[in-house]
Amino acid sequence: MVRKRKAQEEQDETSTPSSKSTKTSGKKQKQVRLKEHCNFDPYPPSKVYRLIEPGPVLLVTTGSLADGTHNVMTIGFHMVIQHESPPLIGISLGPWDASFAALKKQRECVLAVPSVEMAKVVVDLGNCSKDDDKLEETSKWERFGLDAQPAGKVKAPLVGGEHIIANIECVVEDTKMVSKYSMWILKPVKAWINPNMKPGEGGKMFHHRGDGTFVVDGEVLDLKDRMVKWQEFQE
Repeated sequence: MVRKRKAQEEQDETSTPSSKSTKTSGKKQKQVRLKEHCNFDPYPPSKVYRLIEPGPVLLVTTGSLADGTHNVMTIGFHMVIQHESPPLIGISLGPWDASFAALKKQRECVLAVPSVEMAKVVVDLGNCSKDDDKLEETSKWERFGLDAQPAGKVKAPLVGGEHIIANIECVVEDTKMVSKYSMWILKPVKAWINPNMKPGEGGKMFHHRGDGTFVVDGEVLDLKDRMVKWQEFQE
């Protein structure tokens, strides 16, 4: 029964709304347009741990695409806190980051998973801030040629592009550890996967080793048959 319920939840998370009413039909059309525009497929929020648990370098977008206040930054400190009911992710983002004020105000963001082809751009992006003098006349989006795309449930944009593996739309769930540890607890509310860049099927995450060097996804060690306590998360 548990597996059946989980399967139904995942189907509900990725399916588009029915067209029983004009309002519902409008939502469905909006989702279809979003998918076609961004070249991403819906991905179950209950499975985003598979994108975060490996520990990839991430891009975080904040602000609002609609009013032009959207920003993007690089982070390496994050973790999975809870698989589901609801899924929860922790990220470290402090007041030294320009995105801190936007996240505090709007309480939502997008986590984007870049593939290794973007490694140099992601590192260079992490070396600058929205508040830098060099960016007075151009945003980081323009400077690094990043594509900001409308999200489905939050104001912050998705990061578009052929080398983006996934985007995870999040809202702030808990701020109790922000003042002391700069740790934000986020709840994924919608997720998107690039069908051409799925991990292990074209997309390669890269991971910071803490000293300016990185490791890239490579050989896969399959020990599913030994992880007997976690089989429900392997489907």
